[in-house]
Amino acid sequence: MKSFVNYSETSDFSIHNIPFGVAVFNKEYIACATRIGDIVVDLATLYDFGFLDDVDGLSENVFEAYTLNEFIELGKPVTSAVRLKIQELLLEDSLLAKDEKSIEQCFFELDQVKMLMPVHVPNYTDFYSSEQHARNVGEMFRDPANALLPNWKHLPVGYHGRASSIVVSGTDIHRPKGQTKPKDAPAPVFGPTRQLDFELEMAFIVNRNTEMGESISTEQAEEAIFGLVLFNDWSARDIQAWEYVPLGPFLGKNFASSVSPWVVTLEALEPFRTEGPIQDPAVLPYLTFTGNKHYDISMEVGLTPSHGTEKTLAKTNFRHMYWNMCQQLAHHTVSGCNIEVGDLYASGTISGNSPESFGSMLELSWKGENPVVLNDGQKRSFIEDGDTVTMRGYAQKEGIRVGFGEVVATILPSKV
Repeated sequence: MKSFVNYSETSDFSIHNIPFGVAVFNKEYIACATRIGDIVVDLATLYDFGFLDDVDGLSENVFEAYTLNEFIELGKPVTSAVRLKIQELLLEDSLLAKDEKSIEQCFFELDQVKMLMPVHVPNYTDFYSSEQHARNVGEMFRDPANALLPNWKHLPVGYHGRASSIVVSGTDIHRPKGQTKPKDAPAPVFGPTRQLDFELEMAFIVNRNTEMGESISTEQAEEAIFGLVLFNDWSARDIQAWEYVPLGPFLGKNFASSVSPWVVTLEALEPFRTEGPIQDPAVLPYLTFTGNKHYDISMEVGLTPSHGTEKTLAKTNFRHMYWNMCQQLAHHTVSGCNIEVGDLYASGTISGNSPESFGSMLELSWKGENPVVLNDGQKRSFIEDGDTVTMRGYAQKEGIRVGFGEVVATILPSKV
């Protein structure tokens, strides 16, 4: 396929992608959008001009919205057909390619738009599904010989997180405050975290509502998953270490998580399916699955100090996940937990087997014992005020590239 829109060979947003997001156009109005190269396409206007009239099930302009929720709730038969129709319209010699007036009205340069949160997130769950990450944390804080807890290889461990503090890329984050218990201190103290960390993750978004008591099987899960975003689950390690027993993360996690603005569909990622790790011991029947449910997506994270250049800290791959998305959703709902359109499910930190593939500062600096050296010689055990963290992700195979762009945030001092 070749588009009439020119873009770089290294663009994440090729004709093979066709992601979905929400944008402010010309600082005037908000609408759902897609992107090819550095061009953002106003889907609401494209619909008004009649280019999507022959898509069955698309009876009204759901793109005149502040979120993608109404669109993705239409389900895969409609959303997949819309994606394919947009792809067709962006090809050389298409009806749209010859319509200069429509192009002028619907196409915007990247610097002419502001990206918003792509979906309203009613509920958020964070999993803990990278075996190497779980082992690393277990070795640091527990017995290295028994790094994984007994349940870890039997179920996808997760917890319910805070949905209201999930923000789109480009939103600055204030350093959180809370209680910490310094080593050998007789009592806890209050103040800004001194161990602010990132977590390099992916997250999937669901397209349906279910009733309490219903569950979604591993075979049904992909029909319920609209697409994926890059996800940075910010963590205050010292706050978390003091609070997490017995009920788990709270203030150490609830202050912010950052997502990329473009949702990449499972259909766009189809060429990049791959096998996952062998699961041993065998899982219970409700967690079994057939076919390749993992995806070969390269991921990286970089840190830019307030005065300096970006240092690539780690490179890893989504395929390292022990538990796949279908298993995560099946486990989440097997209890009868109902889900809602726009619910977001994060993978947990993604770490590979080598130190340069660890997906958090906690691991990269090994609890602060081996600080990371930046390009100008500065050292980091954790994230400091003024630091900007940038995450990227893309899949590439046989000349096809499908990516997520970036999720970026700068850390500001705590609010007084």
